[in-house]
Amino acid sequence: MSKPRILIIYTGGTIGMIEDPVTKALRPFDFTHLLENVPKVKMLDYVIDNIQIEHPIDSSDMSPADWQWMASIINDNYDRYDGFVVLHGTDTMAYTASALTFMLSGLSKPVIITGSQLPIGEVRTDGEENLITALQIAAERSADGLPMVREVAILFENYLWRGCRATKRSADNFNAFKSNNYPSLAKIGLGIEYNQDALARPDTNAPLVLLDRLDPSVMVIDLFPGLAQATLNHLLNTPGIKGVVLRTYGAGNTPTYRWFIDAIRQAVDRGLIILNVTQCVNGTVRINRYVSGDILASIGVISGYDITVEAAVPTLTPLFGRGISDTELRQALTEPIAGEMTVLG
Repeated sequence: MSKPRILIIYTGGTIGMIEDPVTKALRPFDFTHLLENVPKVKMLDYVIDNIQIEHPIDSSDMSPADWQWMASIINDNYDRYDGFVVLHGTDTMAYTASALTFMLSGLSKPVIITGSQLPIGEVRTDGEENLITALQIAAERSADGLPMVREVAILFENYLWRGCRATKRSADNFNAFKSNNYPSLAKIGLGIEYNQDALARPDTNAPLVLLDRLDPSVMVIDLFPGLAQATLNHLLNTPGIKGVVLRTYGAGNTPTYRWFIDAIRQAVDRGLIILNVTQCVNGTVRINRYVSGDILASIGVISGYDITVEAAVPTLTPLFGRGISDTELRQALTEPIAGEMTVLG
C-alpha cells in the first residue's frame, strides 16, 4: 500500500504565533517556524506537503474570501491527496468548518481542522499533539480501504467533532470545542476510538463540486430584554441584507409585542430570509410549542431547529451566492444539507 498523501493548509492562528519582543503580544508567523517545533511529524510515514496563505492571519480576521481560498486549494488538489489538514485559529474555526462543509459538496475525503490554545513554541503547547493527531486521522483508512472520516471535522484535544455541529466553548481550556446536539465523531486517548454511527458515509464515487460563489449579505440579531423598536427596525432595514439569523430565546421564542411581530412580518414580506436559531447551547427550536414561535412560523420565519449560529451564517452565504429563487432557498433551509441540524417530525 502506498504512503498516505496529506496536504497541510496553514492559515495562521495561535498554533503558529510567536511573541512580539517589544509588545509581548502574540502575532502570526510562517509555517517554517511551526514545523521546526514539531519534529515528530517526520516520524509519520506519510507524504506531507503544505500550502500557506500569503499572509498568516489571526482567525478573528477570517473572511469569506479566505474560505474561498481554502476551498479552492482543496478542490484543486483533491485527486492528489488522501486527506487535508487545515491549521486555523480557534476563534472562528467553527465558522470555517461549516463554510467548507457547505462549499465542498460531494466531499468524501477527510478535511481535519485543528489549531491550539497555546503557541507551538511554548513548553506546554497543545498544538503538537493536535497536529499529529489531525494528520493521523486524515490518513486513517477503514477496513474497506476507504477514508475513515469523509467530512469536514474539527480535531481538538480529546475529541473529533463534525465541523458544522461544533462551537467554541472555552477560551481557556484545551478541550475548547464541543457539539452539544450531536455526538463526537471520535474520542482520542491512548488510541483513537471512532464513533461509526456518527460518521458521515457519503457516496465515495460522487464528484466533488466546489460551491464558491458566496454572498455574505447576512446579519445576526441576538434578542435581549429591552431591545428597542427603533433598533430592530434599523437592523432589519440595513441596506443590502438578504438574510437574518435571529437568535431567539429557548425553544425559538420572541417577544409577542405587536410592534415586534409587525417588524418581522414586514421584513419577510420584503423578501428577507429570517432563520430562527435558539440561543441555547442544548436543544432545538420548536415553533409550535409556544404562541410566539407559532406566530413566527405563520408569517414565514424558518425554523433552524438545532443548528448553531456558526453553521447558520455559512449555510446562508453560499445559498444566496447560488442566486436561486426564494422558494428554492426556503426549501433548502428546511432540510439538512450536510448533517448540520436535526429536523423534528
